[in-house]
Amino acid sequence: MIIFRKLSKNKIVLAVFFVTVFAFQMTAQYIQESHLQEEIWIDSIYNSLNLEERIAQLIFVRANYSGKPYLNSVDTLISKYNIGGVVFFKGDPVAQVIKTNYWNSLSKIPLFVAIDAEWGLGMRLKNSISYPLQMTLGAISNNNLIYRMGQQIGEQCKRMGIHINFAPVVDVNSNPKNPVIGMRSFGQNPNIVAEKGNLYMLGMQSKGLIACAKHFPGHGNTYKDSHTDLPVVTSSRNILNNHDLYPFQ
Repeated sequence: MIIFRKLSKNKIVLAVFFVTVFAFQMTAQYIQESHLQEEIWIDSIYNSLNLEERIAQLIFVRANYSGKPYLNSVDTLISKYNIGGVVFFKGDPVAQVIKTNYWNSLSKIPLFVAIDAEWGLGMRLKNSISYPLQMTLGAISNNNLIYRMGQQIGEQCKRMGIHINFAPVVDVNSNPKNPVIGMRSFGQNPNIVAEKGNLYMLGMQSKGLIACAKHFPGHGNTYKDSHTDLPVVTSSRNILNNHDLYPFQ
């Protein structure tokens, strides 16, 4: 403060500029070194695993059935087989965090935690925030709101120890008789679906949350629910490429 008072205005601006540049350089160097340390750690862990353990790291298991207690079998799958991750369904946020921490204490490698929260944690966890369903978002003109929503969902998931959200839905809602997509889609225009889905993903990714565009190769033009049956789509290759696959591309 005393030094700045003795300098001219231009010198103060110049000094602040150099301090800012130095801060950016130090931050960039820190990030680079952190990434290098992470890569070294990942390589060391991977090289310590046998083939069976490496395969187990590719496996996610269900943590619970909707609204029911967490599966005790997961304890064994983690401690004995060293599985890679868990997927949480309907439950309570506090109970989920406690269970996440407990299961991580059993695992020699940090678990990869996933959830299916298309319109926010409220889709799965009580007493948490629900945002508008995607068909409502498909009708708004200010797409920046979708990006900001993605950011908020990203922050909330990270606080819960969640690494990947199975969202957004980028199915083009072209079949009015579809039994499973409906309000979960941004709409029937592939361009709008692609644009809004991309902003949702970018918002989540900006907060360090992994996004997942689904349901490849497109579930919008089906007559059956893939949870219980095998849908078949008979569209031409041209329609498939320019319509259903477009948001994924």
